Amino acid sequence: MVVKIEKSELTGIAKFPASKSISHRLIIAAALANGESAIFRISKCDDVMATIASMSSLGAEFTFEGDVLKVKGIDISKAIPKDALFVNESGSTLRFLIPLAYLTGSDITFRGAKRLFERPLGIYADIAKEQGLKFDLHDDSLNVCGTIRGGKYELPGNVSSQFITGLLFALPMAEEDSKIVIKPPFESRPYVDMTLDTLSKFGICANFVDENTITVVGNQKYRPASCYVEGDWSGGAFLLALNMLHDGISVEGFDSNSLQGDKVAVEYFEKIRTGTPTLDITDCPDLGPILFAMAAYFNGATFTGTKRLKIKESDRAEAMKSELEKFGARVDIFEDSVRVFCGIHAPDDILLGHNDHRIVMSLATLASKLGGTIHGAEAINKSYPEFFDTLERLGINIEVLDG
Repeated sequence: MVVKIEKSELTGIAKFPASKSISHRLIIAAALANGESAIFRISKCDDVMATIASMSSLGAEFTFEGDVLKVKGIDISKAIPKDALFVNESGSTLRFLIPLAYLTGSDITFRGAKRLFERPLGIYADIAKEQGLKFDLHDDSLNVCGTIRGGKYELPGNVSSQFITGLLFALPMAEEDSKIVIKPPFESRPYVDMTLDTLSKFGICANFVDENTITVVGNQKYRPASCYVEGDWSGGAFLLALNMLHDGISVEGFDSNSLQGDKVAVEYFEKIRTGTPTLDITDCPDLGPILFAMAAYFNGATFTGTKRLKIKESDRAEAMKSELEKFGARVDIFEDSVRVFCGIHAPDDILLGHNDHRIVMSLATLASKLGGTIHGAEAINKSYPEFFDTLERLGINIEVLDG
């Protein structure tokens, strides 16, 4: 999809979308509970729908009643997949569900976008090798079989927290008690805290006993629950950025006491607006693209903890460098840092979305002030399908040129 965004003056109220990260977690926990759960204000983005489809393939039942999702759970140990689990482009879905697949006793195939299976899965491959489990990785699929055991797991802390979350969903149902030891530096801990909070809502006992060790009691059962999905700080960050650029916008629907690490966006945006800061995005890599964009518009900034941006939906540092240069910005990329210099103008070329939702939304945010045409704009469906509708309600003139 190609969209043309005209330079506009925005007014009105924008509300945070439902959290994608929390939606994933609540859906999985509800699908593992014996009984019916209700999830209020669920996100319906492509990634979340991939989780629903995958858990449905394992036998869970989902019914939408307005903005409420009713979930009838399964006994994962007796789950027999109806077909391959299609995870689309959702890294969360794939990494969260691999350990659960090892509890079914069935031979399970995950299918999805090729780029997804190019992203790191080595943590699970190593566990499978150690425990004698099947782990056959192909260009666009993964085939697993075997039964994961409880016990001690040692994981490096500088990889995706999604591996820790995947184990946390599965290990409470293993026969033995478990311990997960995270080797420092422990990055993206807020996402693990979100997982533990979700588990507690569904009656599961798993807790930090020190800074880097989580204990998990074995032979537990998930209990049904009714839960509300809070606003998404990673998606809402684009609305906060629009608020920085346009005086007439107010933003609602967020919880300042949230466990989401991306709530640091408020602090980081203020530092970018008032100075030329050095900001560590180790624990909030999803904020990288929009922080780069705002730094280019305002006063420039240096960002550390950026090396993991290479393994997202795109190489996000390189993608933003390529696109911000079309606005006249200078971006220098180093091994684990990025420096963005201030000073931009209306783009002098077509902008590319790089098949990455956060790149598209960052470019659209800048285009609201400077104008621009974006190819590949449909990538927003991955996390925030209503994004362009929200912009139009705020007064941006958006023309769909193709698709």
